[in-house]
Amino acid sequence: MIELDQRDRILYKTKELFMQFGIRSVSMDDIASAMGISKKTIYQYFSDKDELVTAIILFKLQESESTCLHDQHEAENAIDEMFRAMDMVEIQLSTMNPVVLFDLKKYHPHAFALLEKHKNDFLFNVIRKNLLWGIEDGLYRPEINVDVLSRFRIESMLISYDPAFYSKHKLTIAELERIVLEHYLFGIVTQSGYKMVLKYQQKRQKT
Repeated sequence: MIELDQRDRILYKTKELFMQFGIRSVSMDDIASAMGISKKTIYQYFSDKDELVTAIILFKLQESESTCLHDQHEAENAIDEMFRAMDMVEIQLSTMNPVVLFDLKKYHPHAFALLEKHKNDFLFNVIRKNLLWGIEDGLYRPEINVDVLSRFRIESMLISYDPAFYSKHKLTIAELERIVLEHYLFGIVTQSGYKMVLKYQQKRQKT
């Protein structure tokens, strides 16, 4: 049990450092120093930095899946679920250095492949179910192509992280992501869905 606790402490602290400074710029020595432990202790749990990065990504993906499924269950309707997703993303982005994804793709391809699989399998199905739910309730337009729009939403989720995109705007990545998601919603809603989006926007602004 003590070993598990120590491993989790390493994961949590390393995740904080990566989110703040990026992955490449944080060394195993930096992690050990920040935790007040020896580098040898870290290597008792992780054979190298790549294994540590992979473990953190797996943890984050499990956390994401749990939150998505919870929101799916608790949401009043499909639009409510999308605004809950917006809140989750905003919280995540508030402490994330955008260089993390670049570092992940370039220096840790195995971990990045896990992220891509999560996006293309799990998140695709979550979005697809949301679209079907919205159509069934009359909040989304019935003529939309569910599979195409699901894939479009998946690809648009990462545009805010692209340096070529976010560097051209004086907005945070969280603000850019909110704008992208709201435009996606406005493109698929019916008239009643449009009114509901406005209602959730106003509610969100008040809180």
